[in-house]
Amino acid sequence: MTNHSRYLFIFNPAADKGRAIRKSQWLEALVTESEESVMVSTSYAGHAGVIARAEICQSTCLISCGGDGTLHEVVNAVAGEGVTVGILPFGSGNDFIKTLNPGNISRRGIRHFFDSGSRAVDIGRVVFANSDSRYFINSLGIGFTGRVAKSVKGAPWLKGELAYLYALLSVLKGYSAPKMKITITLEHSVLELDEPVFAFSVSNGKVEGGKFRIAPHAEIADGLLDVCILKGITRLEFFPYVFKYLSGTQISDPKVIYCKAKAVEVTLTAPDVMHMDGEVYDDIQGRVAISVVPGGITMLCDPAVRK
Repeated sequence: MTNHSRYLFIFNPAADKGRAIRKSQWLEALVTESEESVMVSTSYAGHAGVIARAEICQSTCLISCGGDGTLHEVVNAVAGEGVTVGILPFGSGNDFIKTLNPGNISRRGIRHFFDSGSRAVDIGRVVFANSDSRYFINSLGIGFTGRVAKSVKGAPWLKGELAYLYALLSVLKGYSAPKMKITITLEHSVLELDEPVFAFSVSNGKVEGGKFRIAPHAEIADGLLDVCILKGITRLEFFPYVFKYLSGTQISDPKVIYCKAKAVEVTLTAPDVMHMDGEVYDDIQGRVAISVVPGGITMLCDPAVRK
């Protein structure tokens, strides 16, 4: 990466439930100071992907200026196209960058992008029953966490951890563990389950929902995905697990299956909600095939964490 590269800043003013628009003039002023940088703002859901796809041949580096949802759109537009992606975190959770650049997610300005290193990181690929496919870069959840993500989207008046707490309690009120048939392809064996599952997550990054350490052992360039499954429990039994998920200690609980996998196949007995990187996919049914794409995309990162 050199300073002669063209950097396109894709700014989502709707990020952080519309609060990101307050940073529009600030960002535009900084981008204008750089001759090799351009800023484009999104105007509708999915627009970040449209912009990124159109700029594949024009820009060496695309900077996703928004939350994990904006990054999700950009990744799905350019995965495998040889474009490097950066993150300027303007969202409410900003989960993936906490694994990509741990301890350094709130740098001021944009100059650090021009001196950044880069590294290839894994992404997850999902193939649905109708043969459509999508990528995720941070995490995926079906059932409980999918419904929580949907509830968060429906509570625009709440921000950050309050939004997730409200959504969690709202979903928990009428929730029961759905039955799932799951086949997990491990490095040297296969694990199968056919039973009620309270919470099902597949992660590339460590953090989900702002502070929940769903996959504390996740590594974004190990060629594997981290699977975290909380088996069927009652709603009342779930409350202690909230604190365990916050600290990452759920992985040692006897009701939890935590493992690293090459691929996971889930068959749902009834339609349910999925999230990928916090983006909601409703009415998911039938067979869902999840696999890792090692080194599937190149990300800008601090030189100190480059590998």
